[in-house]
Amino acid sequence: MALTLSHKRCKRLRRVAVLLPLAGALLLSVAGCKQEVQHSPDVWAVVNGKEIKRADVDKYYRTRVNPEGQEPSQEEALSLKLNVLDELINNEILLERAKKLNLEASDGEVEDKFTELKSPYTEDEFQRQLKERNVSVSDLKSDLRRQLSITKLLNREVVAKISITDQDVSEFYNSNKAQFNVAEPQYRIAQIVVTPRKEPQIRNRKNDDATNEAEAQRKVKMLMDRLNSGADFAQLAMDYSEDMNSAATGGDLGYVPESALNQSDPMLKKMVIGMKPGQVSQPLALKEGYRILKLVTRESPGQRNIADPQVQQTIRDTLRNRKEQLLRSAYLAIARDEARVRNYLAEQVVEAAGKLPDAALAAK
Repeated sequence: MALTLSHKRCKRLRRVAVLLPLAGALLLSVAGCKQEVQHSPDVWAVVNGKEIKRADVDKYYRTRVNPEGQEPSQEEALSLKLNVLDELINNEILLERAKKLNLEASDGEVEDKFTELKSPYTEDEFQRQLKERNVSVSDLKSDLRRQLSITKLLNREVVAKISITDQDVSEFYNSNKAQFNVAEPQYRIAQIVVTPRKEPQIRNRKNDDATNEAEAQRKVKMLMDRLNSGADFAQLAMDYSEDMNSAATGGDLGYVPESALNQSDPMLKKMVIGMKPGQVSQPLALKEGYRILKLVTRESPGQRNIADPQVQQTIRDTLRNRKEQLLRSAYLAIARDEARVRNYLAEQVVEAAGKLPDAALAAK
C-alpha cells in the first residue's frame, strides 16, 4: 500500500532511489509522495480544499471601512483584512460541519429570511441599499444561507447543551450580593438608534444604515409604525439599531443609575424619568441622531432578594451568556483543530518581515 510521506522525506527517498536498483527503489513507494496543490496568487486561504479568494476578503473589508472617514494606512488595512479572512475561515469550517450534520438552511428558509429583510423597504430602496454595499441578491442569499446554517449548528451543538440549575443561581447570588444592593434609583433602558449619516461599522442583523436625514426620518417612521402595531422592541433593535454596542442585545443598556442620567442630555433624562415600565418613547432628536427608548423597569434603592424574579432572570441570563461564549469558543477551537487550514495571506505577511508584502499593495 502506497503511503503519503512528508515533503522532506520524499526528497530523501528520491535521492536514494537514484542509487538503488529499480526493485529496491519501488519498495520505497516514491510514488506515494504527494505533490502540494498549487493555488493562484488570488487565493488567500484554503479550508479543507475550499478556496477563499482575495475578492471574498475585499468584499467584506469594504463593509468595515467608512468611505467618508480617514483612509487607513496600508498596515491598518492589511490587519483588518487578516481579521476578515480569519472570520471567513471560521465560517467555512462551521458551514461544512452544518452540511455534514444535515443542518444547512433550506431554500425555503433562505427565501423567508430574504423576504423578511426586504419587507420594510420599497423595491427601489432595497436595490439602493444593495448597490451602496456593492452586494448582489445572489451574494445576500449566499450570506443568509451561511448565517442561518451556522446558527442552526450552534443552536444544536452549543446552546442546547447549556443548563442553569437552581444551585448555580444560588452560588452566583451569594458570591455577588453587593451587585444586587441598589444604592440609588436605577432605570433599565433599551434603545434603538438611527443616525442621519453612514456609520463605519454596522452590527445590526439587517446591516441597515440610514445615510442622510431623509433616510433617517423614513426609518424612524417605519420603526414607530411597527412598534405601534405591536412589533417586539428587542427584535427591531437587533434588526435596525445603528448603535453597534447595543444592537446585538436588543438595544438593552442594562441598569442606568439616576446619577448617570444627570450627565446625559436633559431631554433624555426628563423623558426616562417620566416613563412607566414597559413604555416606549416617541423619537428623541439628539445631536448624534434619533433615539427611541423603552423603559424596561425601574429599581428603587435597597437589597434585592434572590426570590425576586428579576434577580433570578438577571443571574440566569448572565450565567447562560457566559456558558454560551465559553462553549462557542471551545467548539470553534475543536473545529479548527480538526480542519485543514492554510492561510496564505498570513504566511506572506510573516515572510515579509518588516516590509509590506505584495498582498498589501491594493489593501487601501
